[in-house]
Amino acid sequence: MPGLAHSSIRGIVFDLDGTLYVSEPFAATIQEAAAGYIALLKGISGDEARSLMMAARSRFFEAHGITPTLSAVCIELGGSIRDLHAVFEARLCPESYLVRDKRVIPLMERLSQRFKLCVYTNNNRALSTRIIAYLGLDGFFRHIFAIDDRWLVKPDEEMLEQVLDRLGLAPAEALFVGDRYDVDLRLPEQRGCPVYLCQSVEQLLRLEEFLY
Repeated sequence: MPGLAHSSIRGIVFDLDGTLYVSEPFAATIQEAAAGYIALLKGISGDEARSLMMAARSRFFEAHGITPTLSAVCIELGGSIRDLHAVFEARLCPESYLVRDKRVIPLMERLSQRFKLCVYTNNNRALSTRIIAYLGLDGFFRHIFAIDDRWLVKPDEEMLEQVLDRLGLAPAEALFVGDRYDVDLRLPEQRGCPVYLCQSVEQLLRLEEFLY
């Protein structure tokens, strides 16, 4: 994508999981916790739950043309976002999987001196706070917008408006950074926000190249 003139951008809205860090083992653990939740909900085995989730993803994609979030899959199968995240909060231990990347910390420090930074995530606030702290990134973000603010998953137009309002930014002033275009970036871009697709730490570290 072309460079972004920083004269118009005053804030950066980061997704968390898969954007500010990437951990396939932790992502797999999240999927397993969700499968365990569905298995308990339906009274079936873990393998049966995983098969149901795979089928639900396929149906969602056929109906909407986008890959659904894990929360959307659970809703499709009759689950509750609140209950799913209660399982995540009780069972997940991000500290066992994540590795602090010391290159990211000075990047966030530099960006926080130039821009209003926040996190907008489909994760819950408790886990998000733990992850951000463990990565050494606490103190750089003015706000954390999490799924338990409204118990609705991204993309959510009303929550997008709340993010912009809380930051005091017009759409053209807020750069959205995320690893899933359909989930994190499509709606902000349609609203008039610049976007940056970021699916690795290396891409994250190149963000400054686009903010000249």
